[in-house]
Amino acid sequence: MELINKLSNVLTGDVAWMSQVFGIVLLTLIAGAIARRIIKRLATRAHDTENLLDDVILEAMMGPTRVLIWVLGITFAANIVGAETDEAIFDAVPMLGKVGVILVLMWFGLRFSSGYEQRYIEVRKKRGKEVDITLVHAAGKLLRGAIFVTTALIILQTMGINIAGLLAFGGVGGIAVSLAARDILANVFGGLGVYTERPFAVGDWIRSPDREIEGTVEEIGWRRTAIRTFDKRVLYVPNSVFTTISVENPSRMTHRRIRENIGVRYDDISRVPVILQEVRKYLIENPDIDESQTLMVNLNEFGDSSVNFFIYTFTHTTVWTEFHEIKEKVLLAISDIVEKHGAEIAFPTRTIHVPDGIQVTESTPAQNA
Repeated sequence: MELINKLSNVLTGDVAWMSQVFGIVLLTLIAGAIARRIIKRLATRAHDTENLLDDVILEAMMGPTRVLIWVLGITFAANIVGAETDEAIFDAVPMLGKVGVILVLMWFGLRFSSGYEQRYIEVRKKRGKEVDITLVHAAGKLLRGAIFVTTALIILQTMGINIAGLLAFGGVGGIAVSLAARDILANVFGGLGVYTERPFAVGDWIRSPDREIEGTVEEIGWRRTAIRTFDKRVLYVPNSVFTTISVENPSRMTHRRIRENIGVRYDDISRVPVILQEVRKYLIENPDIDESQTLMVNLNEFGDSSVNFFIYTFTHTTVWTEFHEIKEKVLLAISDIVEKHGAEIAFPTRTIHVPDGIQVTESTPAQNA
């Protein structure tokens, strides 16, 4: 009878703590579902406001909140199981629970950083305001990098690792790491130079006379920059390259230049002054030409088969397609001016002068025989 009572007490005790664990897990499930619905409703209402911050915070909380509830619930249940079973493996539960909470907070910080970065750009564009995409991306990446480093240090401290000693060791080991990862560090510092000096930004058209690099910048990362070439291929350029080459940024030009040489026949040389005068007048009166910039129409040289003059002027537009339409109109107008004055645009010809002339004699049938 005594044995039965002992077994009954043991079973009763086991059922008690197992019931507690089951209840905690069940409450965790319910709390996670309730938290998800509450945050979802709050996020829906937040979309109706003009405040950007509340939208981003609620969206960033959507996943981490449920995971945080799960981490806390499982940690609490595991502590109960450990207290009842006295297993050594459950001694690490408090530390793992703290690490889990830290990782969830890191997840929230990363989601908030990415969400705010994206929504900020969208809102600025929607309101018609200028936004420096490159600077926003750089700030976001710096913030996420700081979150990663801070989280790693806090986790190490939580696990009982001396951070001060680790940092001291890092000063010595940094030399070996820098030698092993020299190219990576060169690319990182190259990316830092692009972010700070701003030779180009996302969306700019760039090209390099030193390398076969030309296209539109799609992404500027810490290690490499993605450039979409004009044949629609993606070119990934290590950032260290930009520290050793010249980079042109046509997207930042203020005007586009028209520079053309035009030749007329030597027979029309007397008509050249009036042609130049009328071409100059046409360019000055053309609304597509910026008169405040350098504008030149001058006789240039006596060529092998033509008298050459050149035009040098700038258009208001910098759009490539519009520029070529304007240039086409200008060249056709110059052709009409030359033709109107009875002259012709020259093409390569050669005239042979024979001092005594050439005599042509008619041959007789007898001679042909």
